[in-house]
Amino acid sequence: MQRFTLSIDDELAERFDAYLTEHGYANRSECFRDILRNHFTSEDVKDNPSAECVGVLSYAYNHHERQLAMRMTEYQHEHAGEVISTMHVHATHEECVESVVIRGRAEDVVTLSRRLSAEPGVRHGRLNLIPVTPDDTHEHAHEHAHSHDHHHGH
Repeated sequence: MQRFTLSIDDELAERFDAYLTEHGYANRSECFRDILRNHFTSEDVKDNPSAECVGVLSYAYNHHERQLAMRMTEYQHEHAGEVISTMHVHATHEECVESVVIRGRAEDVVTLSRRLSAEPGVRHGRLNLIPVTPDDTHEHAHEHAHSHDHHHGH
């Protein structure tokens, strides 16, 4: 591990200290390492469109919007190999929030996320990309009575 000294102005240092306290970091080093990891991980995914990743797309929409829920479900079914989970929440009487977990190549995840977010009636769409290590060592058998030939480990 390398050690280095960083000089920053007082206002930025105060904001940084408030951030690490708010997020429960034990010290500045742990906080700074996580910030750097998050930054470089995000850059790595942007720079490599074929990188394997998981994207979490979250968006809000008015559930009275004509046919929107049906269209969103159809898009997700068209991409059943990439869409691995969806959570639907009734946020208010009028508004629903969904989070869709998508796995695949970064460019495919981004394309599908943009398509879903661009639907008329969808508001506040945001995508979070998380790189993952490709795992070609097993096959899922979900389409066959949900049997597994491996352990998920979570």
